[in-house]
Amino acid sequence: MTTVAAYAAPAAKAPLERTTIERRAVREFDVLIDIEFAGICHSDIHQAQEGWGKAIFPMVPGHEIAGVVSEVGPGVTKYQVGDRVGVGCMVDSCRVCENCLKGLEQYCLDGNTGTYNAIGRDGEPTYGGYSQKVVVDENFVVRIPDGIPLDVAAPLLCAGITTYSPLRHWNAGPGKKVAVVGFGGLGHLGVKIAHALGAEVTVLSQSLRKQDDGLKLGADHYYATSDPKTFEELRGTFDLILSTVSAPLDLGAFLSLLRTDGALVNVGAPEEPVSLNLFSVIGGRKTLAGSGIGGIQETQEMLDFCAEHGIGAEIELISASEINEAYDRVQSSDVRYRFVIDTATI
Repeated sequence: MTTVAAYAAPAAKAPLERTTIERRAVREFDVLIDIEFAGICHSDIHQAQEGWGKAIFPMVPGHEIAGVVSEVGPGVTKYQVGDRVGVGCMVDSCRVCENCLKGLEQYCLDGNTGTYNAIGRDGEPTYGGYSQKVVVDENFVVRIPDGIPLDVAAPLLCAGITTYSPLRHWNAGPGKKVAVVGFGGLGHLGVKIAHALGAEVTVLSQSLRKQDDGLKLGADHYYATSDPKTFEELRGTFDLILSTVSAPLDLGAFLSLLRTDGALVNVGAPEEPVSLNLFSVIGGRKTLAGSGIGGIQETQEMLDFCAEHGIGAEIELISASEINEAYDRVQSSDVRYRFVIDTATI
């Protein structure tokens, strides 16, 4: 085993603090990664504060991991020392269920193993990317193309695939009108990816304060949802609405913006329950759906797509000592658009 420095939450809602953790010895099919950058995802905060339910502590968050391979097990065939790689939201699955065999490991019927706040199939807790190194089975590692700098690539491992997967599944592309609700860590990448796919893209944000950024990053239109006229003007407009916000929405209002057979897909996960009048979906044969990250093959596809189209996250690079301040700023929507930790500072 290897002792490495990390930042961990010792208990729910407690400030994160520097500590050390043990990483397992490299097994036959394992890859040891020297982490260079780790993104801060809003889901890190939800879990560290037990907003989504009881969690495992001490917790080392972080599932947007970018780094370089420093050791491989004797059975590894996909990677070698020096490769630029990433790790996203999961580090294992059962690998034999119907979904895993289809490349949908994120929907493993036995439950995938989260990169942190989970118990692995070896019975040991998993620790995430706010650390210097991580050991992961090669089948849950992806290659980061040379065309994407590692710092702006890190958020693609969660925010990128979380938006790419539903956009592809619901066929965003030429001739399709796509709205992205929320223009933050997920939303700004949703806009970039939907634009690169060829869709006509609209941002639906609470205010217009980020309008210039939205238009610069690929949006064709930008509307404030705080203005009631927005819902009147855009009624029946969109083929697909991708909601990236982690707060409860008036689902009926947003469903009214869909065309017949349109879909409202949620990738943001509020801590509170939401309500729905079913007539909002019955009228117009509309779909209310959800989507969670993507499988390993699709994550690699997303990275290759982003490299081809010059897509990376818009980031604020921070030192590890600024993590707690960054958490506060994320909750205040005061980041443009993803905090990334320089793990050399841990």
